[in-house]
Amino acid sequence: MKVKAVQFEEKVTLPEVREILLRVEADRLGLEREMSYELRRSIEHANLLSKTTPEKSRALVEALSGLEKMRPEIAYRIANLMPRSRDELRAIYAKERFTLSGEELDQILEIVLTHF
Repeated sequence: MKVKAVQFEEKVTLPEVREILLRVEADRLGLEREMSYELRRSIEHANLLSKTTPEKSRALVEALSGLEKMRPEIAYRIANLMPRSRDELRAIYAKERFTLSGEELDQILEIVLTHF
């Protein structure tokens, strides 16, 4: 199937992707259609790496978006990875042109832990 044009684009977190893929899987199984290799691998990946619920991940992105030095891409990356230490959080910010202070890192980690 060829895609002719993108109709809309929306950022979603990994737990939200997992929920969408599980619905697709249920639809395919209900219609007794075979799932492609790519779809099966995508479902396995989402199941393995999703660490929270879609509602909590969306709330985390919204909470992180209110912080200074927080771009939407980074907020979604944090919600997908759910870092638990300063080192993991620093790895997410490694490509940025600025560094975060210890207090800023702790503030982000507190927000992440409240949405775990």
